[in-house]
This record gives sequence, C-alpha cells and structure tokens, in this order.
Amino acid sequence: MQVEVLSCMRHPNLVLLLGACPEYGCLVYEYMANGNLEERLFQRGGTPPLSWQHRFRIATEVATGLNFLHQTKPEPLVHRDLKPANILLDNNLVSKISDVGLARLVPPAVADDVTQYRMTSAAGTFCYIDPEYQQTGMLGVKSDVYSLGVVFLQLLTGKKAMGLTHYISDSIEKGALSEMLDPVVEDWPVEETLCFAKLAIQCAELRRKDRPDLGKDVLPQLNKLREFADESLGIRPFGGSANPSPNHSNASMSHGTINSISQTSLTKPKEYLPAETDPD
Repeated sequence: MQVEVLSCMRHPNLVLLLGACPEYGCLVYEYMANGNLEERLFQRGGTPPLSWQHRFRIATEVATGLNFLHQTKPEPLVHRDLKPANILLDNNLVSKISDVGLARLVPPAVADDVTQYRMTSAAGTFCYIDPEYQQTGMLGVKSDVYSLGVVFLQLLTGKKAMGLTHYISDSIEKGALSEMLDPVVEDWPVEETLCFAKLAIQCAELRRKDRPDLGKDVLPQLNKLREFADESLGIRPFGGSANPSPNHSNASMSHGTINSISQTSLTKPKEYLPAETDPD
C-alpha cells in the first residue's frame, strides 16, 4: 500500500490530513488522543463527562473551523457531513473537524451570501442532513449550519440526534429546559445555557432562509459564551490566570444553576441573545 503525502489547508480547528491511499480509499490524519466527540458525549470506554465549559468551547471551535471552510476562495467549501463522529479531540480536548471527503467546491458564479449548488443526490448522515438539501438537491453553506445546530443540541443533551429540535423547542416553551440537559453536568449556567439552546434551534430551522448567518450571527454569540466559560475557569482572553477558584463550578453557581431555578428566570433572555432572522 502506497500512501501519497498531500498538501492541504491549515487551520487550528481542522484536522491535519497527512496523506491518502487512493488504492484502498484510506486517509491518514494527525493523531487525536481523545477520539471523537460522539465517543465523549456518550462516555464510551468509561471516558469522563465533558464539562459545560468544554462544551461551549467545542461549539465555538467547530463553528470557527466551519466558517473557515465557507470562506475559502475562490469557492466556498461545504462539508456536507458534519456530526459528532467527525469532530475529533486532541490531548487538550481542542476540537478539529475531520472527514471533508464529501465536501464539494461551489462554483464561483454562485459564491455569495446565499450560495447554493444543485447536486444530483444528497450525501451525508441521516438526522444531520439539511432538509432542503435532501428534498431539492440545492447545496449551500447554510446546509452545514443545520448540521451544526443538531451538533449543538447534542452538546446540550448528550442524546441521540433524532427529534432533538422538537424536544428542545418544546421544553423551552414550557420553561422545562432543565429536563432535557445532559444530567452528567450538574452546574449548567442558566442564562447562557438558554441562550445556547435558542441559538441551536435557530441553526436547525427547517427552512434555510430562517437560519442565521454563521459568521455574522452565530460566531459572535458563541465567542461570548466561550468568554464566559473561560472566565468561570479563571482564564483570561489572551492566556494567563485570573486566580481561579479551586472549584470552578462555584463561578457558574453565582449565576444560578439550571437545576435550582424558577421558570421565570429560565425564560428570560440574556442581552446578547441572537435576534430572530428575517426571512430572505
């Protein structure tokens, strides 16, 4: 078996592709010590649960890597199969997107904010595929935004993807989001978690025109959530320590935890809650 060394795009949130063997259809990636996000969310092999701080950070890293793909020139690159199994974690639990083998380069003629391209058949994984893409074959950067929303919902719940959008939307309307959150995390911060859940629901809207823009709308909200997570651990924006508490969960407890709040506080949005997206 002969492995060809490949040159590829470099980004801290994309797995480094080292080579490929066309004969056997084999790809060679950099070693990622902590496996993939799916294994960690379901604690396979007895791995410890991910804290809410790690989940907020992973969400931001994945969105950042995806946005990089969408901004490639001269053609945006659409992943088409984003899911927890294709998000790998290194030794420090830094997340990187892998398996862009299904991605397609979108022709420059339609490379704009509403970029879409007609494919002859839908590709991807059930529950993560953009419903519009599946029905019409029209591929666009917001097809990945739908998949990203489903991944966000799994970060919140630690559950399988089937039906999550409906269940989370229903729980928010009833003021019962706490019942859907992953129980292995006991100190979910109230307002920030609600904000993240609503953002996830927006990303997973059935109609593409109702989904927010990844770079303009989604990433600014995620960056604020990541900053909040870092602050709870005593991490300053550019490194260093801010005298973190021996028990980092105390930082989030000051904002109230999901398990001990009233319905009123759960339904009150934070000031940086993303605005509703106007129909195109």
